[in-house]
Amino acid sequence: MKAGQKGRVTEFSGGAVVKERLMSMGIYPGREITKLSHFALRGPVTIKVGRSIVAIGHGMAGKILLETE
Repeated sequence: MKAGQKGRVTEFSGGAVVKERLMSMGIYPGREITKLSHFALRGPVTIKVGRSIVAIGHGMAGKILLETE
């Protein structure tokens, strides 16, 4: 995704620990998220989930499968 692009979460490709952590941040299947920014060289990714802004690691962000608009 590019900065400012929206997408709907379809599923997670990680295990139970990754799934629990993402769901505790409000990221779950069916939820719409917006990518705000990312840093070069595999740094953190900032996304907007509902009314919250969350920064997650590049590896964890790669485990979120999306349906983009």
